[in-house]
Amino acid sequence: MLNYGITADYVLMDTWFTNEPMIKQVSNFGLEVIGMVKQLKQRYMYNGKLYTLPQLQKLVRFSKVSDILGSLRVTTKDGMPVKIVFVKNRNKKSECLYILSTDMTLSDDEIVRIYGNRWSIECFFKAIKSLMKLETEFQVRDYMSIFAHTTIVFTRYIIVEYIRRNENDLKSQGEIFYVCCEDIQDMDFITALRSLMVLFAEIATELPKKITEMIKSQLSNWIASQSSYINNLF
Repeated sequence: MLNYGITADYVLMDTWFTNEPMIKQVSNFGLEVIGMVKQLKQRYMYNGKLYTLPQLQKLVRFSKVSDILGSLRVTTKDGMPVKIVFVKNRNKKSECLYILSTDMTLSDDEIVRIYGNRWSIECFFKAIKSLMKLETEFQVRDYMSIFAHTTIVFTRYIIVEYIRRNENDLKSQGEIFYVCCEDIQDMDFITALRSLMVLFAEIATELPKKITEMIKSQLSNWIASQSSYINNLF
């Protein structure tokens, strides 16, 4: 992506990817990393001593009024300087969340805010998989087919998100998606019915006058016998 001119300020990672080898690789591209750190056996250097994450947590001057407890500037095992922000775990008060940033200039609040952008990405993947049938609408192995399918799904998402952002009455993406599906189904039915009527009309012009009048009469009787919804189409 970088070779094509697509740049980024930060690479956001969850606990599966926030490890020193991965951070080093990303840093080699000149990018900063912000990621949630899993509580494993890794140790960090602080004031000349090695500490685990829970041990570092005990050294933080906790804030009692904020969900952000505090932060420490440490170095990894191989000497990489990082900042670790300690955040309250709302789901489990006895635990703490650890967010690592290689950008030491950011404030604690800014690190948490930027990392929070990952949630919108998670919502995006949930929407395209559960609503827009990514990976389930087609089962193919050909690369171009997979690429085309992904492009169609992403286009669906862009349309739904565009509608959502322009709605005065806030709706969820799921609600907008199903409304669009209903509209498209109605549109297809209307288009098909009108095309059929146009076809009949074209055929009728090529037939003798008596037969033409008979066809028109039959069509008029059929339309008249339908619901007001059908009548309004003509």
